[in-house]
Amino acid sequence: MNPYVPIVVMVTIAALMAVAGLIVSRIVGPQRYNSAKVDQYESGLQPTPGAVGGGRVPIKYYLVAMTFIVFDIEVVFLYPWAVAHDALGWFGLIATMTFLALITIPFVYEWRRGGFDWD
Repeated sequence: MNPYVPIVVMVTIAALMAVAGLIVSRIVGPQRYNSAKVDQYESGLQPTPGAVGGGRVPIKYYLVAMTFIVFDIEVVFLYPWAVAHDALGWFGLIATMTFLALITIPFVYEWRRGGFDWD
């Protein structure tokens, strides 16, 4: 028996369950639509017409998003070190401290640029 057969069977079953869930919710769910339900939703506020071309978005939104990505990836890369820190020895400690030092640079840069100040 091919070793990939169980994986293919599992993916097939998962896809069938997802499709079945969508079909059942479509059949069983309420079909009452009104103007409020089909209207666009923006944090509970009515959408306002913007400038032509979408207007400008403050750069702070992008800085916060990039900070989240940087530190989220940092945490993901620290998990293997936390699990195997005994086996890595001094080399693992030095590599991790170097990684943390390098990852601190964008944090300090954004902090000094005022990316965390909401005024």
